[in-house]
Amino acid sequence: MGQKVGKKAKAQLIYQGISTLYPDARCELEHRNQLELMVAIMLSQQATDASVNRLTPSLFAKYPTIEAYRDVPLPELEQDLCSIGLYNSKAKNIKAMAKIVASEYQGVFPPDQESLESLPGVGRKTANVFLAEWYHLPRIAVDTHVLRVSKRLGLAPKNASPLAVEQSLSKLYPQDLWIDLHHKFVIFGRYFCKAKKPRCHECPIINNCLKPFP
Repeated sequence: MGQKVGKKAKAQLIYQGISTLYPDARCELEHRNQLELMVAIMLSQQATDASVNRLTPSLFAKYPTIEAYRDVPLPELEQDLCSIGLYNSKAKNIKAMAKIVASEYQGVFPPDQESLESLPGVGRKTANVFLAEWYHLPRIAVDTHVLRVSKRLGLAPKNASPLAVEQSLSKLYPQDLWIDLHHKFVIFGRYFCKAKKPRCHECPIINNCLKPFP
């Protein structure tokens, strides 16, 4: 019991430390409605938010409705997405997703995990981000930044899968912190605890790091 309490106390210190650096962390994908949010999240898979945000103003202007994505010829959509990595598969998934959402959900994305994950190109991380951002449901989406930060700080085993990391974090933090925790870990990992050249010498929680960089 003592070890569990100790780990939760450490987790809280980590959260507080990252909060001092990024008190207002939020989703950096630019969007105005649920369709734009879902498309932006799908485009962000293995791509930076910055690259997605450079593309989406023109994309969203051309495709303002779910039917626009559904009806566009696939080669045309592929061309519109060619500045983003994996654009062929993303175009295929977005078009297929739009067809299902338009016909089965009347153009409204469902607020439940199972239905979202049944959509083409929508995995657990994408569904978690969407549910947290749009419906404000407590979720911890584990992307590459959350995965790296959690393992470096000893909040999850070094060989843990994204799902295992999500489960570990959900046991360490109360649900009312999950959405904010995700945002803070993403921003911390993106700009501070980077994969290469992390800013260890400035880190307020370096004592909790399992393998600080020189």
